[in-house]
Amino acid sequence: MVGVFNGVKAVVAFLTIFPVKTGEIDSLETAAQYMPLFPLVGFAIGVVGGLAGLAFATFLPPVVAGLLTLGVILLITGVHHTDGLLDFGDGLMRRGTREEKLEAMRDTMTGAGGFALGAIVLLTTAFSISSLRTISIPLVIGSAETAAKSSMVLAAGIGKSAGRGMNTPFIEAMHGKQRGIRTVIPSLFTFSVGYVSSGLAGLAGVAGSFVASWAIVRISERHFGGMTGDVFGAINDIGRMVALLVLVAGV
Repeated sequence: MVGVFNGVKAVVAFLTIFPVKTGEIDSLETAAQYMPLFPLVGFAIGVVGGLAGLAFATFLPPVVAGLLTLGVILLITGVHHTDGLLDFGDGLMRRGTREEKLEAMRDTMTGAGGFALGAIVLLTTAFSISSLRTISIPLVIGSAETAAKSSMVLAAGIGKSAGRGMNTPFIEAMHGKQRGIRTVIPSLFTFSVGYVSSGLAGLAGVAGSFVASWAIVRISERHFGGMTGDVFGAINDIGRMVALLVLVAGV
């Protein structure tokens, strides 16, 4: 139980800005070992953001409420994954070798590719949130955030690393002897949350997020030779967007 408790703390510390005391444990390595808990923490993040969205929607226009709700989620997560999304966009748009594309991703300046991809993904996400029925906001956003985090788990299980970096412990942890069960259980949890939140539309939203994750993994292998930490960030934000788009269409 102590190990699981430390794992939860490490995952919360990695995915959020909450001041969790991890003590002497290696929080990155522990978070990687307990990566299957990502969807559970994602659900909590989504529900908190959704409750804020419910409050915003009661006295603000839908578009403003949607933008602020996404802002709360990004605040909770420290804009950690969105930074990866922007770098991913820059890497994709960089012409040249894999090494040159990876260098573009490491550049601290955001280029046109990153700006364009970030704007499309974030605005689509915010507008999707603004289209939700008020009472359904917490559960639907909770489901979308669960799908986003589960998409990263899936990617770690099927992808390979482009090189040593922050991504490496997660990919290595998800390629061990229990690779199958460590991928299946989070997926089942995510589909369950999706169904409870929105029925068949929720299941479709999760499936869409997983398909997007698989596609990004393959695109990354072609452009970068594998996954990086920035690719994980892109999978999170794009997975959330896809899940919400499908959910909005069916809710």
